[in-house]
Amino acid sequence: MMLTRKHSIEGKLHFGDFAGIFDDSDPEAAAKLALIGGDISLVLDNQGVIVGGSGDPEQFPELENWIGRDWVDVVTIESKPKVMELMGAMREGRPQRWRQVNHPGDDADLPVRYALVGFQNSDRCLALGRDMREEGGLQQRFLQAQQALERDYMRLRQAENRYRHLFDTVSEAVLVVEGETFRIREANPAAHRLLKASAGDLQGSKLSGLFARSSRDALIGFLGSAASSSSISPLHIALADESTELTLKATSFRQRGKQYLLVRMLAEERADGAVALPVLSVVERMPDAFVLADSKMVIVTANAEFAELVGAASVDHLLGQSLADYIGRPGIDLELVKGQLAKHGVARNVSTVVGATDGFEGEPVELSAVQTDEENPHLGLVIRPVGRRIRDLPSATNELPRSVEQLTELVGRMSLKDIVRESTDLIERLCIEAALAHTSDNRASAAEILGLSRQSLYSKLHRHGLGNLVSDSD
Repeated sequence: MMLTRKHSIEGKLHFGDFAGIFDDSDPEAAAKLALIGGDISLVLDNQGVIVGGSGDPEQFPELENWIGRDWVDVVTIESKPKVMELMGAMREGRPQRWRQVNHPGDDADLPVRYALVGFQNSDRCLALGRDMREEGGLQQRFLQAQQALERDYMRLRQAENRYRHLFDTVSEAVLVVEGETFRIREANPAAHRLLKASAGDLQGSKLSGLFARSSRDALIGFLGSAASSSSISPLHIALADESTELTLKATSFRQRGKQYLLVRMLAEERADGAVALPVLSVVERMPDAFVLADSKMVIVTANAEFAELVGAASVDHLLGQSLADYIGRPGIDLELVKGQLAKHGVARNVSTVVGATDGFEGEPVELSAVQTDEENPHLGLVIRPVGRRIRDLPSATNELPRSVEQLTELVGRMSLKDIVRESTDLIERLCIEAALAHTSDNRASAAEILGLSRQSLYSKLHRHGLGNLVSDSD
């Protein structure tokens, strides 16, 4: 019984036709039978020439062209040694093992895993193959995923090394504190030096045990507030031996489902070695707004009165911000202040505004400033609202300024448009007063001198509140 090549290529094998396949040495039928255990099968003679084959034409479209060709000629160049090794092992009767070879394709190589099976009393053998494209795709995706994990792991290790180096070398004392127990999880060398502790002694200890008993309730409240809020004012607190007082700042973060606090500690000491907390307390309680800025006009610290004046939620929100964002008209007032500081070292009673925007002129204030004498100077500014003082000035509908000096005092408190309007009203009022005085308070004569109708004069007298300057009769 013989099966045609068409049958073998299309894979149409009927199990009732198996009788006599191997007796007749039908290579195509043998290849068809081999498909039960593989995706492709090739019948080879003793020289390695393909004499029959079977497989899915859609998966192996070149199979028909392989019949009659040497097996070595239908594989890629790097697979030729593998094919020769398989054939050599078959001829020598050595045990077979699976080997992957690649067949050339139009778009990509076709990987197939082969093993050879010999026929008894026959010079032919069967190459049973399994399509490795799907498995190769899985392996490729697995390799890409593994490489991505390795890259992420490497980046994580590099980031950890960078932040560990930064944590250990930064000059500021830093503690990592557990959010639930307030125990110190990590402390950098600067914290050990500040707290006069040996290396490793701070890990695992209670943070509250480092400070004076009288301040521990305030410390617990401060840490609790830091755990629930991103903006909280610093805490001034004394150590347990009361030899040093520190300023604490804290921010919270989460890691692996747990909450931690990053606590920064700063000791600001005077020349005699004592911490300047009395000065800080006085500045904090000042009724006027106070702000300290560096040479680039960046806010270093401020009191609560300044935060309230500029409408900030807290002092912490102002730190690191440009002072020009809150004080003065852009590019004008602070530049004048810097010029006075550079020339005289101080600036007194400078009229400016806070909160000026494109659509809002801002609230008028008056500031005084001083600059420190050092390599990187800092600027201290005391700011006082002067809205009430301006409201006490004579208004356009009540009493106008009486002189040019009074008008120039409005510079910095009012816009040029308003000052010009005030000037016009002042000149108009002075001319009306002079005309009434020249005509002995005769309204008709005054209107004639001024070139006005009597009705226009009456209107201006009423607007300027000058009715009491004239008599009831003309």
